[in-house]
Amino acid sequence: MSDYSDRLAEPDAALREALLHRYGRIRPDGFWQRLAFQGKRLVWKAVVASAYVFKRLLDIVAASILLILLTPLFLTIMLLIRLESPGPIFFKQVRVGRWGKLFTMWKFRSMYIDAEARKAALLAENESGGGVIFKMKHDPRITRVGRFIRKASIDELPQLWNVLVGDMSLVGPRPALPSEVNQYSLADRRRLEVIPGITCIWQVSGRSDIPFPEQVKLDVQYIESSSFGNDILILLKTVPAVLLGRGAY
Repeated sequence: MSDYSDRLAEPDAALREALLHRYGRIRPDGFWQRLAFQGKRLVWKAVVASAYVFKRLLDIVAASILLILLTPLFLTIMLLIRLESPGPIFFKQVRVGRWGKLFTMWKFRSMYIDAEARKAALLAENESGGGVIFKMKHDPRITRVGRFIRKASIDELPQLWNVLVGDMSLVGPRPALPSEVNQYSLADRRRLEVIPGITCIWQVSGRSDIPFPEQVKLDVQYIESSSFGNDILILLKTVPAVLLGRGAY
């Protein structure tokens, strides 16, 4: 029995000797080990910081150019909104940004001014999977001009100002309402780790047709694989997604 136990212990002993031979001379508190660790830490911080700088630079340049080029379109939409229904041209709403910071998000008004008062009567017809957000394909609160600008995503263009001032980015998870965040699970709150965006991965993959739980999964995938190149790819996919209008309502 003793011989059998010794034979079983031999592989463990050999593994222990190999580990000691390889790592036994390494001191975790040694000068060179600490220096290497700090070097790796600084390199990682530089990589993360440079990615943010490039992303922010893209946001500023693109938002500035688009705001100038789209001025004629903005003026036309503003006139159409004013002619169809009374009320303000722009719709502002408090949204939740990165790390729970609240900010004012801007949109062209696409609904009648009593839309919020009428929402309670329509909650039973919510077509968004998960129940956290409210979506209806044939929402009676939307104006005729509003239906067009929503279909073409023109109502979101004033958010270029949010991008310019740093509240939002061109690409990132869509900013949620505080009431929606209150219903988030711990997993859902991962969406608050990054700056919210005008367009995101699920908007170029089906938009409102995608149920809320799947939206969260896609946003988490974006956060975990976030890169400058990935943002460019999503921006390129946004153009055909907007033109096709699939899932927009």
